[in-house]
Amino acid sequence: MADEIRSSGPNETPRLRDVPVVERLSLLGRMASLDDADMANLRAGLSLEQADHMIENVVATYALPLGIATNFVVNGREVLVPMAVEESSVVAACSFAAKMARTGGGFTAGSSAPIMIGQIQVLDCADMPAAVARLQAASDTLVQWLNTQNPSTISRHSRATGVEIRELQIGDATSPVGSTMSDIHVPMLVVHVLYDCGDAMGANLVNTACEALAPRIEALTGGRVNLRILSNLSDRRRAWASCRIPARQFGASSAEQRSMIQHIVEASLFAEADPYRAATHNKGIMNGIDAVAVATGNDWRAVEAGAHAYAAHHDRYASLTRWRMDAEGDLVGEIDLPLAVGIVGGATRVHPGAQAALKLLRVTTARELAEIMACVGLAQNLAALRALVSEGIRHGHMTLHARQLAAAAGAVGEQVERVAAQLVNEGNVRLERAKQIVAEHARTPPQENHEE
Repeated sequence: MADEIRSSGPNETPRLRDVPVVERLSLLGRMASLDDADMANLRAGLSLEQADHMIENVVATYALPLGIATNFVVNGREVLVPMAVEESSVVAACSFAAKMARTGGGFTAGSSAPIMIGQIQVLDCADMPAAVARLQAASDTLVQWLNTQNPSTISRHSRATGVEIRELQIGDATSPVGSTMSDIHVPMLVVHVLYDCGDAMGANLVNTACEALAPRIEALTGGRVNLRILSNLSDRRRAWASCRIPARQFGASSAEQRSMIQHIVEASLFAEADPYRAATHNKGIMNGIDAVAVATGNDWRAVEAGAHAYAAHHDRYASLTRWRMDAEGDLVGEIDLPLAVGIVGGATRVHPGAQAALKLLRVTTARELAEIMACVGLAQNLAALRALVSEGIRHGHMTLHARQLAAAAGAVGEQVERVAAQLVNEGNVRLERAKQIVAEHARTPPQENHEE
């Protein structure tokens, strides 16, 4: 990476916000060794023709701001993180937290094999134990058939790895069905087809495999197959990350440092224990993770579904992160969540901006991408908790929100910053006041400075 990456000092990457917006992409290209085509793809995004091949009834494309989170060190490697997001302060917060983390060595991340789960729902089995026994006996044969004999599921990059069987009893007095239709009793088998999806997210292949297996499952069980679909609770395909923030990052005195860390730990405990707090806590984590998913052409809705379902996997919805003070008095954080993302197939195949974003990240496997996303989620959470226990979350949003209001009120060019600064100084960050200030500026333009 070019020398510019250390131009702001030994512990931070360049502050892109200090560079004029028209020059930022050129700087980014030098930092990440992007060619002209990559930068053109980042700048142009998605063409109307490309969009027409992605979804139905296309009439236009819809743009989001694409920002770059800096200061990330993941497993010893400098990483520039593309983030597509409309919410102010997300990119800045991630960059700030990553700067804190790099003083403690950066982020350490890992991931499991990219195993996805496909589900086949089987009903009307006359002899449930016998059906289970036949499925168990045939499981290896079913896996081999998917990998070597069925043309629609043979792949060089992905493979079936196993079949699991679960029994469900639906309709007792405590279930949603039982509470409204107490006469219904629906025993069913659920066959899980496990797939190593390699560098793809894998939804299409897993769904294809479930559909292909359905007739064989019916023949083995004597039952009737209903749903055949992947599960977005990809708890076999997880990523995790951790970091250590030296106490000196939280104040000048040891008392101030200890107090700030204690407050962050207390906030973490709150989210670990209370689902009302955990929902907002985890939403903040996903602010960062979703933005990377969108920038890289991944299915952020699937990522969201998996993360929130996993947050409740102990029968109680709780935090996806955990923060504690270690023996040295430093703050240590960790995150663990499902992250089913890919670097091939899907939107990444047709969206040139997503392809350029992946090149910017310099990832070669889907697991690397998931690990970076876990680090981004942990960084976003750290920034949010630090703000909440100190000046409050609204203070951190104030300036960026003021810029948005200034632009919405009609300010243009350098006027945006002047109007935003006045809103913040007055402590009245509201659209009505922004419109008044813009109108005042229109009536009294800045005086030119004529020196004798």
